[in-house]
Amino acid sequence: MQQVIKEIIVATKNTGKVAEFKVALGTLPYKVTSLADLGNFPEAPENGETFAENACAKAEFYARLTGKLCLADDSGLEVDYLKGEPGVYSARYAGEHAGDQDNNKKLIDNLIGVPPEKRSGRFRCVLALADAEKILLTAEGFVEGVILDAPRGEQGFGYDPLFLMPAIDRTLAEMSHEEKNAISHRGQAIRALVKQLAALEK
Repeated sequence: MQQVIKEIIVATKNTGKVAEFKVALGTLPYKVTSLADLGNFPEAPENGETFAENACAKAEFYARLTGKLCLADDSGLEVDYLKGEPGVYSARYAGEHAGDQDNNKKLIDNLIGVPPEKRSGRFRCVLALADAEKILLTAEGFVEGVILDAPRGEQGFGYDPLFLMPAIDRTLAEMSHEEKNAISHRGQAIRALVKQLAALEK
C-alpha cells in the first residue's frame, strides 16, 4: 500500500527555519511548505502572554486560512534578573520595528552593573501543530546560559552573540549552524515534535 504524503505548512517566511523543519521531518511522510510558497497572507496576531499561547494562535490562524496542517513556533529569551524579559517581546524588545542590534543594546543597557552570577537566562521555543479545527500537538525546548555584557561571535542572529554557554565558554554566535541546532531550544523542540509525529504515524 502506497504511503500518503501529507503537507505541513510552516508558519514562517524564514528560509532557515523552513530548511530546519524539512531536514527534521525528512524521515516521515510529510511535505514541508512555507507560507512564502503559498503567496501573501496577513500577519497572525501575537498578543499572547506566553510562547505557547502565541505558537498555538499562529498555528490555528494559518491552519484555518490554508485548510492544511500548520506548524508554528514562538521563541525568545528569558532573563532571570529581568523577571523573564524580554520573553514574548524578544523580537521587538526595543520597539515594534527594532532590529537585532537595537534589541541587544537595550538588553546590555538593562543589565549594566549586574554581576555574572545574576545574569542567568534561557532561550525557550514552543512549537504547535494545528489543523483547521484544533491544536494537534505541542512541543517545547529550552537551553540555559548566561547573558554577556558585550557580543561575541559572527554566526546566528538575535541575541545569540550575548548568550554564553558556560560549560564550553562559547556563545551561540560562535557555533556553526550544525552545532547550534544540536543544542538549541528550537532544535530540541523540533526533535520532540518529530517523536510525537512519528508515534502518530505508527
